[in-house]
Amino acid sequence: MIQTTTVRPRLAPSPLLRGWLLVLLSICAGCSSGDSVERFEPVADLQELMLHVVEPAAQEYWGAVGWILDESGEHYIHPTTEEAWIAVENAAFMVAESGNLLMMSDRALDDGSWMAMSEALIDIGRRALEVAEAKDEQGVFDVGAEMYQVCSACHAAYSPEVLRPSDDRFVDPATGGA
Repeated sequence: MIQTTTVRPRLAPSPLLRGWLLVLLSICAGCSSGDSVERFEPVADLQELMLHVVEPAAQEYWGAVGWILDESGEHYIHPTTEEAWIAVENAAFMVAESGNLLMMSDRALDDGSWMAMSEALIDIGRRALEVAEAKDEQGVFDVGAEMYQVCSACHAAYSPEVLRPSDDRFVDPATGGA
């Protein structure tokens, strides 16, 4: 009796498969089960971040749509060019990403309401971006009002001295009252 065996050629992985394997191995090598180490270095402290990033972005967004009433009448402000809409979108992106920056360990004031308010900033920033990308003028105005509430709620809890004196949440640091 003659016994035959079939020898199958060994398949070499394709270059594409090898590339994906390298990518997966690299990703797995970067994963660790130990404590994660933050790999970033903040440049601005909390106050500088608010002054140079968050506040200008919010002001840009808030100023994009609105009405001005003066002695010559009512003036409607809204983006009229593609560049102006891009500026509104950029401001929305900056507001949303600022929420992430506020959650960095060097800036986070606590793990409770600070994180929740930072997440609310991310959420409202995303909504702001959606209406800006849709070029929805009324949406920009309405979401801008909600953004103001998110910002004011955080300031009332963590920095009441920056609220306007007419805001009923304002506490005068000198007197302890309004």
